[in-house]
Amino acid sequence: MNNILEISNLSKSYKDFSLTDLNLTLERGYIMGFIGPNGAGKSTTIKLIMNLLRKDSGIIKIFGLDNISHERTVKEKIGFVYDENHFYEELTTEEMKNILCRFYKSWDNNSFNKYLAEFSIPKDKKIKALSKGMKMKYSLAIALSHNAELIIMDEPTSGLDPVFRSEMLDILHSVIQDENKAIFFSTHITTDLEKIADYITFINNGRIIFSKEKDEILESYKIVKGDKSLLHKDNSNYFINIRENSFGFEALTNNSAQITKVFGDKVLIERASLEDIMVYSIRSDKR
Repeated sequence: MNNILEISNLSKSYKDFSLTDLNLTLERGYIMGFIGPNGAGKSTTIKLIMNLLRKDSGIIKIFGLDNISHERTVKEKIGFVYDENHFYEELTTEEMKNILCRFYKSWDNNSFNKYLAEFSIPKDKKIKALSKGMKMKYSLAIALSHNAELIIMDEPTSGLDPVFRSEMLDILHSVIQDENKAIFFSTHITTDLEKIADYITFINNGRIIFSKEKDEILESYKIVKGDKSLLHKDNSNYFINIRENSFGFEALTNNSAQITKVFGDKVLIERASLEDIMVYSIRSDKR
């Protein structure tokens, strides 16, 4: 079974928000970045995957198993790394481990000790004395020590300094070398995903805008810059969104071949970042 996570036509409605017909797949051996603005549906999606919310419709399969009817089996092989700490703050890292290990049949204490040493986390230090970055590493050590095959990360690098973030990304890159594992990485720090993600799923207003290979996305979308006098009604449709200022215009397109054909060398075409793609697309939705 190559697909470690499969979501088909997933929907969940609230009074003021709806998650509508979500579809995505994540294969073993890959990292999927999950991006979108606040309130887009990222956390709701993760809670539905974890069966912490009741879905309205759709199918969620993890390791080829339904996430509800095989909940216990599925959660045995999922590791979680959240932005917020959910450990008992007064316990040491060793004491906290002694509680958590009882929930997993496949707990490997030798692996836990190895990761603690590798991540430079002392066994006798209280959770509350750990920095945010160290807590993230500790969460990851817990996840890896029960042989989790799917690692779900919710804003794991938020609030970390660049050095800690870089170190965390190196760890994740090392983890994914085991091609039996996969990582579902929800974050608003898109530069992190440009470094390590294989696939990007972009959600906005409860709908998937795209779920594709990262390299394909970065190749498809471009930033176009030029003089405002070049814009008119007939060619503005080639852009996803346009931002004008006193110096000219800047726009996002996923049709650079047509832009080159229409504008020639009168415009400058540059690589778009994931942040550019997200910001311009959100502005387009708001128009």
